[in-house]
Amino acid sequence: MKSPVMGSDVVHDIIGIGFGPSNLALSIAVEEHNTGLAADSRLNALFLERQPRFGWHRGMLIDDATMQVSFLKDLVTLRNPTSDYSFLCFLRDQGRLIDFLNQKTLFPLRMEFHEYFEWAAARVGHQVSYGSEVTAVDPVRDDAGRVTFFDVSCRDTGRPATAVTHRTRNISVAMGLEPHVPPGLELAERVWHNSELIPRAEQLAATGAPVRRAVVLGAGQSAAETVDYLHRTFPDAEVCSVFAKYGYTPADDSPFANRIFDPAAVDVYFSAPSAVKQSLLDYHRSTNYSVVDMDLIESLYATTYREKVAGRERLRFLNVSRVRDVAPGGDGADGGLDITVEFLPTGEQQTLPADVLVLATGYRPRDLTALMGDAAKLCLKDDGDAIRVGRDHRVETVPEVAAGIYLQGGTEHTHGLTSTLLSTVAVRAQEIHRSVLADRATAA
Repeated sequence: MKSPVMGSDVVHDIIGIGFGPSNLALSIAVEEHNTGLAADSRLNALFLERQPRFGWHRGMLIDDATMQVSFLKDLVTLRNPTSDYSFLCFLRDQGRLIDFLNQKTLFPLRMEFHEYFEWAAARVGHQVSYGSEVTAVDPVRDDAGRVTFFDVSCRDTGRPATAVTHRTRNISVAMGLEPHVPPGLELAERVWHNSELIPRAEQLAATGAPVRRAVVLGAGQSAAETVDYLHRTFPDAEVCSVFAKYGYTPADDSPFANRIFDPAAVDVYFSAPSAVKQSLLDYHRSTNYSVVDMDLIESLYATTYREKVAGRERLRFLNVSRVRDVAPGGDGADGGLDITVEFLPTGEQQTLPADVLVLATGYRPRDLTALMGDAAKLCLKDDGDAIRVGRDHRVETVPEVAAGIYLQGGTEHTHGLTSTLLSTVAVRAQEIHRSVLADRATAA
């Protein structure tokens, strides 16, 4: 008889928490594994996603923005080049394969790659429960006190009072990153994080209210894209880019530096001493953090120079500066802002009346403690209080835990720069898939 708290009598082999590209890649690996196998040899997987449908950085799907990784680093190709879940198979299915090849590029439009993700997600939709927000992960012990399963509780986002629990032998946590808001600043009606750029800008434009000045804080790729987008979207507005650097730093996408994203580089990083790990992160931060594609840097510079020649400068760069204060503008009735910007070399401050402030200030890993509850206490930590993770992405736990916790993301301290990037999602999915299979074989 089915327990009233359980959504099913089924004990899953793996439950994925979150259904972005990482767990999507894992779901495809499971799907391809199961194809043609007898029922008792298949893996039973379920993926829980709080969004009502698949979505990946929708707020930054700017119409002309391109990917920063090759399309060959899609959901499957590095794991299985013959897979029909590849980006090339998607293009063939959409009738655009030849047209794409004629562009002679490795970097598709971001919008198109999102369309590819949606196409792949729809094909494995039977494994996914959308609108399911995970609220707790509880260890389940057998008579000997060993943790053999986890109960994953979730609620229906459309009906918050409706809750269900699923039991599983393993979980794959891939909740993604959360927007980072610098200390002293708060999100508000006119203060956005760039992750909400497009819908917020569209809402602002729909009001019909004039946008006279927009300020963007940040110096990375998203910041530069935000500056360019706002400059084009609000043709009468002044757009001010504020950052502590002297100028945008070009991304290092040279062939040798890019090898830091190779699967083999993960092996090297994982086995290296802590000091070497830190050195590798420091040496190669310019491949990913607070850097901008050179083409975009040159385009923005050309724009500001053209405006200077024309005598109407709408694009301004307030370098070596920081936002020191944000207050309601005027009497606060029109929703405007007064943004105080300090020029760091002299300490001189100026107040910019603005209609919007966009924080392109990056992301940070989500805190797993609140979600995992008692299960978090089972995880071992290193000397820096970071979760210890094995090479197969399985969290190291106290000895009485037989069930598995896998992390997809939040493992930069153990697996390097690829932890939060698309570069190795296909390979990581293979490693987790193989680990789950090996553990199941051992248990049998």
